[in-house]
Amino acid sequence: VDLIDSGGGLVQAGGSLRLSCKASGQPINNYALGWFRQAPGKEREFVAAINWGGVRTYYTDSVKGRFTISRDLAKNSMYLQMNSLKPEDTAVYYCAAKDPLDIVVTYTDDREYEHWGQGSQVTVSS
Repeated sequence: VDLIDSGGGLVQAGGSLRLSCKASGQPINNYALGWFRQAPGKEREFVAAINWGGVRTYYTDSVKGRFTISRDLAKNSMYLQMNSLKPEDTAVYYCAAKDPLDIVVTYTDDREYEHWGQGSQVTVSS
C-alpha cells in the first residue's frame, strides 16, 4: 500500500489542523494504522493509533483530549484531527500502516510499521 500525507501547515497556538493520509493499492481496512511525528533534533515518536477493526484507538498522553485519529473506508483514507495545538506539537507528521498480527491491538512502536507516508510539516506558532 502507498500512503500520501497532506494537510500540514502553519497555525497559531490554540488553532486546529486536520491531517489526511490517502491510501492506494490496497484497502486501508487491511491494516492497523498510526500517526507518528518527528520534531527537529528529536527521535520519531508515537502520536496515535487505530486497530485493524477501527474500533480501538490509543494516544500518547500529550495529545489525549486534543487529537483524534479516524479512518474513512469509502475514501480509503485516515485522518488526524488536531485541536488546541501547542508550539510543542511542531513536527513532521507521518502516517503509517501495519499488516496486523492481532486485529485488536493498537501498535505504538514505529519499528512495527511497514508502510509510511512522506510526512507533512506542522508548525504551531506561539
